[in-house]
Amino acid sequence: MSLDINTLNLPARLLGAFFYYTPDSAVTTDLKPALEQIDSLFAWSNLATIDLLCKRLKDNVNDPELGYQYSVLFEGQGFMPAPPWGSVYLDKENLLMGESTLRYRQFLHQHHIAIQTGMNEPEDQFGLMLMALALLIEGEQIAAAKTLISDHIMTWAPRYLELLSQTDISPFYQALAIIANEYLSHLVTEFGLIIPKHYLYK
Repeated sequence: MSLDINTLNLPARLLGAFFYYTPDSAVTTDLKPALEQIDSLFAWSNLATIDLLCKRLKDNVNDPELGYQYSVLFEGQGFMPAPPWGSVYLDKENLLMGESTLRYRQFLHQHHIAIQTGMNEPEDQFGLMLMALALLIEGEQIAAAKTLISDHIMTWAPRYLELLSQTDISPFYQALAIIANEYLSHLVTEFGLIIPKHYLYK
């Protein structure tokens, strides 16, 4: 299988940034033009849908309420309809930094990926995981990227993205969730991955 590393890598890097950094951060501000063209940066299986979602991103990326929406969805301002950490879904007690986080931490250590955010936070935050995926693809560590997708991301991310896409808090993050799901589903098909079954607690 011939792989275009740049084509595979760009959505992970872009989506990861917007799922992790605040919408007014220097990182996301610099990446807004690229995000608005994400429909043209990847061989999407359902381009018509992605085009519509991309338009929704453009219409809402400068919404003055986006910072508040981010705080509700990613920082826990009150009830979180779609927590962005894997262990919340995979741990019976819905704990942060559960056993699945520890397994993922071992995976990162094994592949020499250091998550340095300056904060004491779980590494299995969805945006951080996408950025780790981008690093592996960029470094042409395709076998490790496949393991990351099958054993650590897709075990819970479809449920997270489903919940996020169903919330009416933010049209921007709704669209981002659907695009991320399309991207990951494409990679699963492209790589011929089999996703282990895990019981989800949320």
